[in-house]
Amino acid sequence: MAEEPSWDDIFRPAGSEPSRPVVPTPAAGPEPVSTAHPTARLSDPFAVAAAEARAAQAAPVDPNQPSSRREAREAEAQAQGGGQRGGSRGGSGRGSRGGSGRGSQPLTKKRRLGWLWALLIVFVLIGGGGVAGWVMFEPQIRHVLGWEAPIDYTTTGNGTKVTVVIQSGDIGSDVAKTLQQAGVTKTFTAFYQLLLKKPNVTFEPGSYSLQKEMSAASALAALQDPKNKIVHVAVIKEGVSAQSAFVQLAAATSLPVADFQAAAKDYVALGVPSDAPSIEGFLFPATYTFDPGVTATQVLKQLVTTMNQHLDKAGVAPADRLKVLTMASIVQRESGPSVSDMHKIARVFQNRLDQGMRLQSDATVAYGTGHTERVTTTDAERADASNPYNTYAHNGLPVGPIGLPGDAAIDSALHPTPGPWLYFVAVNLKTGETVFSTTNAEHNAAVKQWQAWCHASPENAAYCK
Repeated sequence: MAEEPSWDDIFRPAGSEPSRPVVPTPAAGPEPVSTAHPTARLSDPFAVAAAEARAAQAAPVDPNQPSSRREAREAEAQAQGGGQRGGSRGGSGRGSRGGSGRGSQPLTKKRRLGWLWALLIVFVLIGGGGVAGWVMFEPQIRHVLGWEAPIDYTTTGNGTKVTVVIQSGDIGSDVAKTLQQAGVTKTFTAFYQLLLKKPNVTFEPGSYSLQKEMSAASALAALQDPKNKIVHVAVIKEGVSAQSAFVQLAAATSLPVADFQAAAKDYVALGVPSDAPSIEGFLFPATYTFDPGVTATQVLKQLVTTMNQHLDKAGVAPADRLKVLTMASIVQRESGPSVSDMHKIARVFQNRLDQGMRLQSDATVAYGTGHTERVTTTDAERADASNPYNTYAHNGLPVGPIGLPGDAAIDSALHPTPGPWLYFVAVNLKTGETVFSTTNAEHNAAVKQWQAWCHASPENAAYCK
């Protein structure tokens, strides 16, 4: 393989001989590009240098020719030294020492001036329009002149935000590659070498907000800071309907509500029992975080899976999930903030079921009419037997849950407080104070107490709508 041309060859003045002998191209072949157009050497030095380099590489190599500039110089020095040694044997030692020392100075100075001229030409070319040449030969220039490019940035970023995604199962080399490709770190090596010094570093999958042109250390620190992880937070409150949950989830994930409605239609595939009328009741109310790019189906499946996990923990058999959640959802909607009241309300409903009485829950009627924001009903609504959730018109539990119950409501459905109560009414909707009664007369008196509270002030009246 032909030796790559030296910088002395590239930067030698026009018309001068190369620093090492080059075997001429045979007459039948094409002439060297560098000698075809003498004016090109003056107008575009880098183009001529590149052409001469290509011509030198294409030329046959003399087997006696040194393979590199270093070998050429060593051969030259050896030749000079041999001559001096021969002279010293024939003459005096003092004369040979004096002659050899002073005789080598002009050559050394010439070489140093040659390199200085090379450096000067580089700077002149760069400053005078040779940017294209610098781009073409930057690695070679840096290598020859010892200007090795740094492998790392020194700043914490240039202000340009970029999202980096770490996939589940990614190892250190994967992260290093991702950062370099995203323009965060300068090189793969910079970040990977840093990880080798920190073997205990781990990465949590997810999306992170970083900046471009960060040092490897800054990038690693940013990935370890939870504040830089991009998450969508959704807060699903206990007692709300599935439709209300869809709105909250859509707002958190920036997905359309219609996506959640469409995904919920195939609720059995999400983990809901096939005998359930819908996904209602099977979305566990809690605070959730979602990574960017999540789908509505993935979100709903996560909420259903969480609910089933809580039911399993509570000891609910899969066959009883629908029944337990239906009762728990009614308790959740009818109760106030008191957990102890939840267990007493569950006892009221269970006693009525045991005695063959209808539940007569206004919350179930309101849900069937589509008014999930209230629990009060009208006489006409309570008389409407076409409403499958109307527990004034139908015996037993409604066809399915009427909201999303939490752990306390589930526990109350499983372990109601022992007691004889058959009625209850909240007499203070602001505090949740509830009166439990055994007879209808006691209950009617409690209802009047509630009505008086509703009319006591406009503020109270707002709770009773």
